[in-house]
Amino acid sequence: MAVAANKLELLQIAEAVAREKSIDRGIVIAAMEDAIAKAARSRYGNETDVHAEIDPKKGELRLSRHMLVVELVESPASQIGLDAARKHNPAAQIGDTIADTLPPLEFGRIAAQAAKQVIVQKVREAERDRQYQEFKDRIGDIVNGIVKRVEYGNVIVDLGRGEAIVRRDEIQPRETFRNGDRVRAYVYDVRRETRGPQIFLSRTHPQFMAKLFAQEVPEIYDGIVEIKAVARDPGSRAKIAVISRDSSVDPVGACVGMRGSRVQAVVNELQGEKIDIIPWSQDVATFVVNALAPAEVAKVVIDEDKERIAVVVPDQQLSLAIGRRGQNVRLASQLTGWDIDILTEQEESERRQAEFEKRTKIFMEALDVDEVVGQLLASEGFTSIEELAFVEEKEIVGIEGFDEDTARELQLRASEYLARLEAELDAKRVALGVDDALKEIPGLTTAMLVALGENDVKTMEDLAGCATDDLAGWTERKDGEAARQSGYLDAFGLSREECASIIMQARLKAGWVSETDLAAEVVAEPAVG
Repeated sequence: MAVAANKLELLQIAEAVAREKSIDRGIVIAAMEDAIAKAARSRYGNETDVHAEIDPKKGELRLSRHMLVVELVESPASQIGLDAARKHNPAAQIGDTIADTLPPLEFGRIAAQAAKQVIVQKVREAERDRQYQEFKDRIGDIVNGIVKRVEYGNVIVDLGRGEAIVRRDEIQPRETFRNGDRVRAYVYDVRRETRGPQIFLSRTHPQFMAKLFAQEVPEIYDGIVEIKAVARDPGSRAKIAVISRDSSVDPVGACVGMRGSRVQAVVNELQGEKIDIIPWSQDVATFVVNALAPAEVAKVVIDEDKERIAVVVPDQQLSLAIGRRGQNVRLASQLTGWDIDILTEQEESERRQAEFEKRTKIFMEALDVDEVVGQLLASEGFTSIEELAFVEEKEIVGIEGFDEDTARELQLRASEYLARLEAELDAKRVALGVDDALKEIPGLTTAMLVALGENDVKTMEDLAGCATDDLAGWTERKDGEAARQSGYLDAFGLSREECASIIMQARLKAGWVSETDLAAEVVAEPAVG
């Protein structure tokens, strides 16, 4: 490569490379300048600070040696004395840089090869950066490409301006691709790596289906209909929850289309995956009932603290509600974000009866009454001895067959039972070695202190060092299934906020935080809803 190469030729090469690699022409010219400078340094010496400049309009090449103006020259190749510098530039000062023009050079084969490597490397880096910048902004989009090759079940896709991979766990079951096949997929991640940007595509991602609907349904694209949630069992079945911002537009009908044309287009792209389109509702019970379609629901019972919902269905609807291998209820749970328990009417009746018998037995044993009295209390909705002890007397007198004397006697026995229980629990707390100081924490009962002691939380510092999850427990989701991890105080029905408050009070009493810190935390806490 002789750099005496035609001026026009340099610009033509830069233009061609920039066009082929889809990168800026200026980057290619800068790479050429670096390469020529490197080749020139091999001629003038590596310690020489050689710079090359190519005029982007005329293609003229200018070589120059930059030298630092110093008082005492130690390296003649890169430094120049003040007197010598002022011959080049009368205004030169110590610390300035003097550019000394060098004559054009003919480069040897080795220098030319080195220059070529620099250009190739710089262009490759620029191309990789261009790919990363382009595709990182396309995360969440659907792209089209052509299968380039298949390696160990992973599909390499040519996107025209980059290469992407669909890993085998992101391909739908029973789906096969061959070289040259067209493929449509969802960009879910783009990573910058040493070997270049890695673009990861998916055909099993829930948002792939959501984006397909957005392409097929103009109302979704325009924002009139919104997709609120998606749950998929790739290649088999999916559920999608939609809501309309315009009361005159039916969200389900818009997604189905005339004679099912819109949903069928999505089904065809997903290799026949069955899709249930469900109206979204802010009311959890209604949403869960809709999500379990096509099964009919007789009743729902919500436990908001544990985010669980018990759904009662007619006996003949049980298999439909659960679905094949639990698919229907699993997808409904993923869609709503709630754990769903399916019960038949008979099972629910048996559960109610078991709870009734359990409460009756508690009243009989604690109050020393016969079965009839225990059943009366349970049937009137009393759920605990505490409730009976502290309720207004007239509530008990209102029960058929009870008078004021009976009510007073029942409340007296309830109070005595609670006092005995409290004494037993306090003795157990002392035996466990739980400090008396913990009794001062607002919201902690003796039964809770026993539970903490059994979990080796015995001092103020122990409690202060706990996390909210330690007391309240937490829920982990793995493969769409929720796994509940128990907390120390799970049995007492405390909310996460109450558990957090108990811990903060312990930290306050332990001297870890101040009242000012607590007040600041309350102010900083975001509003819910």
